Formats: sequence, structure tokens, C-alpha cells
Amino acid sequence: MQTILVTGAAGFIGFHVSRRLLQDGFHVVGVDSLDPYYSVQLKQDRLTLLSDQSGFEFYHLDLADRTATSELFERSKFDAVIHLAAQAGVRYSLQNPQAYVQSNLIAFANVLEGCRTQEVGHLVFASSSSVYGANTRVPFATHHTADHPLSLYAATKKSNELMAHAYAHLYGIPCTGLRLFTVYGPWGRPDMAPFLFARAIFENQPINVYNGGDLYRDFTYIDDVVETVTRVLQRSPVPDANWSSDDPDPSSSAAPYRLYNVGNSSPVKVADFIAALEDAIGKKAIRNMLPMQPGDMHTTYADVSMLEAHICFRPAVPMREGVRRFIEWYRPYYGY
Repeated sequence: MQTILVTGAAGFIGFHVSRRLLQDGFHVVGVDSLDPYYSVQLKQDRLTLLSDQSGFEFYHLDLADRTATSELFERSKFDAVIHLAAQAGVRYSLQNPQAYVQSNLIAFANVLEGCRTQEVGHLVFASSSSVYGANTRVPFATHHTADHPLSLYAATKKSNELMAHAYAHLYGIPCTGLRLFTVYGPWGRPDMAPFLFARAIFENQPINVYNGGDLYRDFTYIDDVVETVTRVLQRSPVPDANWSSDDPDPSSSAAPYRLYNVGNSSPVKVADFIAALEDAIGKKAIRNMLPMQPGDMHTTYADVSMLEAHICFRPAVPMREGVRRFIEWYRPYYGY
């Protein structure tokens, strides 16, 4: 039985990935700091479900703690690491930048060191569509450069990609980065738009709609992300024999390193996403129109052709179907 370390196991994606790995027969060691950035109760409820399955082991620790992280890697022999722990949120990075340095840079460096010292077979880590920043050429492709982030959050995620490449080059650690595009679904994050919108609609409160709703997001349903992660996990990258240092492709390398987009490849206007929530809930939203916010991107749109070629899968759950499933979970969980 393979042992997989999942960091951020009490988080939205970490919970779903851990549950799938347990169902597939893996031994999962989950780690989370249970940071109060959003509801700790929601995180504990996720952990309760995971703990009900055999093969799950949990440690409450902060990966920014170098000693605790070193001891974690010394305690268990991990066949692979899925690093999903991070301080999330674009707008919050404007208010509390130090949290992003600790959680997204220092913690990731400690994880990389753990992978190096214990010779972990594959590191899969979460990056973000936000790394594309000021790019306006769509769809976003991983072979395009992404050197102009619009928020500190995006800058830390780009930094993770660079740090992972350095370790892949220096120590031969196979590293795969996944640029995730607006993931949503049951057990999701309460700070994200689907949650904020749904709660406001249920409670007859106004929702903040930025740029008049004229923003496009590549909404990606959680089940598609989980399927992607589990397939990528089993396909460790190898050095790309065709990679050229004269014309370097950012998505691959002469080292065992790859980057992939994980998105639905079907951008949806935020105004249309709100309409889908209204239909699923059966109530109209009260809209509070606001201007474009600092750090926001107008459009996210994933080119997943390289991902599909690699794992023979591409995210495909339609937005309205995903919204329906989300509300089916949300309504009873929150008692609406």
C-alpha cells in the first residue's frame, strides 16, 4: 500500500483528494494547521468524514514550522506528496501579506526539503491560474510566460513553481505543478464567490458584483480536479528530451518537471454564474454593483490540451450541473 502525504487535508481540495485516495486504497497522511482564515468548524467536519475511513492518519501542524515538518517527513516514508496547503485568496493578500510569505513560501520550502531528504518519488503541488496575471492572450497556455502577477498571492504561487523547478533540477525530484482555475463545489471555501453569493441569495442580502458582472471565470468543478490529481499522481514527470535552453518552454524542462492547467476550458460570465445560482436556489439575487478590484483578472481561460494528452482526461462538468450539485449540498449543510 502506497503512503501519500496530503497537505491542507482539511481544506476544500485536500479533503476531496484525500477521500478519493482512501477510496482507491491508499494510506493517506493528512496535515493541516486548521488556520482560522475561514470556518474551522467546516474544516473539522471535513476531517470527521475522513477519519471515518480506514487508512487515514492526521497531524495538526504548521508546515512553516521547520522542525515539525522535518519530524513529519522523518516519521513516515512517503511514496508521494500532494501539496495543497496554502494561504488562499487574492484580496486577503492585500490585507495580510505576511501570511502568504509564511504559508506559501516558507512552508513550501520546508516541504521541498522534506521531499529531498526523504527522496520522495513525486511531488504534486497546487499552483493557480492567477499566475497569468497581466496576460491577456487567451486561452492561457502553460508554454506562455507568466511573469507579471497582479497580487502577492499570485506571486507566491509563481514562486512555488520556480522553487519546485530548482529542486527538480538540483536533486532530481519529480515535480508536477497544477494551475487550478476557480475550483468550486460541495464542501468548498466560504470566502469564494459561490459561497458568498449563495448565502446572500438565501438570506435576501445584497451580493457584491464587481465590474458589473463583466468578469469571466473558468469555473472548474471539484470532481474534475480530483480526477486530474489522482491521474497525474501516477505519472511522474521525466526530463523532456526535446526541451531547448535556447527557446525554453516554461511548462517542461530538462529536469523531471511539468506544469499543467486544470480548468473547464469554458469561461463563464460572472453574471451568468449568478443566474445559475438563482435558478438552483429558486430566488433572485440583490446585486450591489462595484468597480473592478485591485488584483483581479478580467478573464481566466485554461488551455488544457497538454493535460489531456498526458492523462487522457479533461475537466468537463458543465457549470449549471456543478452549481446544481453545489446547492444540493449547501442547502442541508447550512439548514436552508
